[in-house]
Amino acid sequence: MDIPFVFEPFLGFGAIGIFLVLGVLLRAKIGFFQSYLLPSCLIGGSIGCLFLNLKIINLPVSLFENFAYHFFNIAFISVGLTWNENKGASGKQFFRGAFWMALMKGVTWPLQAIIGLSCILIFQAFGTDLFAGFGLLLPIGFNEGPGQALSIAKVYTEFGFQDAVTVGLSFAIIGYLFCFFVGMPLVKKGLAKGSMEYGKKSLPKDFLKGVMDKEDTPVSAGRLTFHPENIDNMSFQLALVGLTYIVTYVFLSNFVQILPPAVGKVMWGFFFGFGMIFATLIRLLMKKLGFLHVIDPGVQRRITGFGIDIMLTATLMIIQLGIVWKFIIPILIISIPSGILTLLVIVYFGKRMDIMNLEHTIVTYGMYTGQMSTGLLLLRMVDPEFKSQLLTELGIYPFLVLPFTATCMILATTLPLSQGFGIVSIIGIYAAIMAVSLILLKVTRLWGPSKKLF
Repeated sequence: MDIPFVFEPFLGFGAIGIFLVLGVLLRAKIGFFQSYLLPSCLIGGSIGCLFLNLKIINLPVSLFENFAYHFFNIAFISVGLTWNENKGASGKQFFRGAFWMALMKGVTWPLQAIIGLSCILIFQAFGTDLFAGFGLLLPIGFNEGPGQALSIAKVYTEFGFQDAVTVGLSFAIIGYLFCFFVGMPLVKKGLAKGSMEYGKKSLPKDFLKGVMDKEDTPVSAGRLTFHPENIDNMSFQLALVGLTYIVTYVFLSNFVQILPPAVGKVMWGFFFGFGMIFATLIRLLMKKLGFLHVIDPGVQRRITGFGIDIMLTATLMIIQLGIVWKFIIPILIISIPSGILTLLVIVYFGKRMDIMNLEHTIVTYGMYTGQMSTGLLLLRMVDPEFKSQLLTELGIYPFLVLPFTATCMILATTLPLSQGFGIVSIIGIYAAIMAVSLILLKVTRLWGPSKKLF
């Protein structure tokens, strides 16, 4: 039958929707998923992965790669457009906690990178030739999550590592497994001991099931900033995201023209970062012109969450199990010690944190085996109403962590471009970053005497 319209993108979107709904239903009904608070996108995306690998769904993997890439960009643009409604918070007051979390990235990312690259050297010594970036996909997957793992992996494919996407996403998913299956027992132990300042000893039923009870008081998802006879509020909020996307695309497509072709390919992996910068500039311009109030932070947060849910579901669906099996030995050899050492390092320094050390430990572990959204999920378990200072700290944190993230990411993305700059040299640079972070922990007295964690 000759269909006069293109349906494939919407069929892909519909498939993602089916698996998300299935994930919601399974989370609401199965105790195992509830006990580890596995998100619906993780459950549904895993089932979608099986359907796609078994060819039950006759849609190309590249379609879902595009969904994952673009919705990751949308989520970051929405973050840039969101303004902080909490006018009373002082940056200086919460600097120490945010700086501690940033320094933990300066320790954990280099640690994971050194493990990954050292394993590559060992494999090469025994005759297994692996692309050097194989080892660096682990810290990207663990520290930054599947969205950035996908972006950087796509860059690596341009340099000959054709299986980079599946390998990078495999590391990200293993990071999630560490986050939920190790992070959750830490949370439960802290709650049982009463070590949390705001956490309750048991989590509410609706939190575990992931579905609000019909008797619960409805929570507003946003507010109207336009009269509905003019334009729907959601339309305008999404239009701002679309406007920013076009601005970012026009800038980046012109910017890469003045760069060497190899560097230009790398830049497309950072679309999300440029998008967030332009979104922030647009928001600041609207504030200057007196129109900031038309951006609704509540709706923009919903768009961010929507982007992350679609991105994570699509990300899991594009994992090719045959490629995972092909690389299962190096993936596990690199992942398992990295996950264990990440836990030990964060717990070690968490014991030496001078305020709310258990909360900081749990949130930081969630971020550096997943992404900020998983850190926020673990925070919500120990601070259901976000009464603690950590939420404000997480607002300051992106600015403090930027030097560590940018430096480590530049090292990872420029590795394929390095002319004779070998793995050993890059390990040395990561070791130097870790050393600087440890010195800063000591100098700022964030590395103090050990305290009881539980």
